[in-house]
Amino acid sequence: MTRPQPLLTLSRRYLTTIVTPRTSTTTTSRLLRAPQPQPARPHLRITTTTPLIRTYHSIHYPSPTHPYTNSQTTILSAALHHVPTHGFTRDALTLGARDAGFLDVSVQLFPRAEFDLILFYLASRRGLLRSKVENDNLLQSAQPQSVDDKIKVLIMERLRMNAEVREKWVDALAIMSLGENIPMSLSELHALSDDILSLAGDVSVDASWYSKRLAIAAVYASSEFMMTRDTSAGLRDTEEFLGRRLADARAVGDKLSGVKQCLGFMGTTAVGLGRSWGLKI
Repeated sequence: MTRPQPLLTLSRRYLTTIVTPRTSTTTTSRLLRAPQPQPARPHLRITTTTPLIRTYHSIHYPSPTHPYTNSQTTILSAALHHVPTHGFTRDALTLGARDAGFLDVSVQLFPRAEFDLILFYLASRRGLLRSKVENDNLLQSAQPQSVDDKIKVLIMERLRMNAEVREKWVDALAIMSLGENIPMSLSELHALSDDILSLAGDVSVDASWYSKRLAIAAVYASSEFMMTRDTSAGLRDTEEFLGRRLADARAVGDKLSGVKQCLGFMGTTAVGLGRSWGLKI
């Protein structure tokens, strides 16, 4: 049976991002590079292997690479080290540029400023989650695990990745909820829910393909907000909250039998998801 198209493509085709390693060749101008002690050269052509961001229309339709250049990726990667202290701000970008050997003016390479840093962080964490499954055996267990068990493990692992930036994440959510940022923010959230279900081994191809991804997105968004207020050891309260939300989503999903019911659930969940992100709907 043909796998259904992603939910977002039914109303509007959004682009989403994932981090993929790629070898690229680029020409770096001295205008953006900070002065170096070695003799200056008019142009230095270098070949490096760095993580670039690839855009695609869901996991099914790859498209050309994201417009982030090698220099932009280098700055963003360095800027992430300053996020725990300075948040997702222009200051973090500036410090990242300095660490990478660029002039402060190079932050003008990012027209969306802080939002570019947030998108890069989200994409890199998704890449890290996939790496933990494929290379670090995150889902291996002595006891057999169901798809639901794996989903919970994956969501909690992703939430724990926010531990260092937890105090700054509320501000990031505020930036993501701005009108012009909502499409790409929701697209990134959809990509995360799709990754989680795929890594957990979900193979549904019917109408539940849509409802499951929307339900996981809503569960993750609400759990993420809970995490920002959680002061318990090891995010214990967040994990308990996540367990309850997953149980609720599973109970509702088990009762869905018809297309109309599925669409109704998806619509209700979409409204709840938007409210979790601070939208006035």
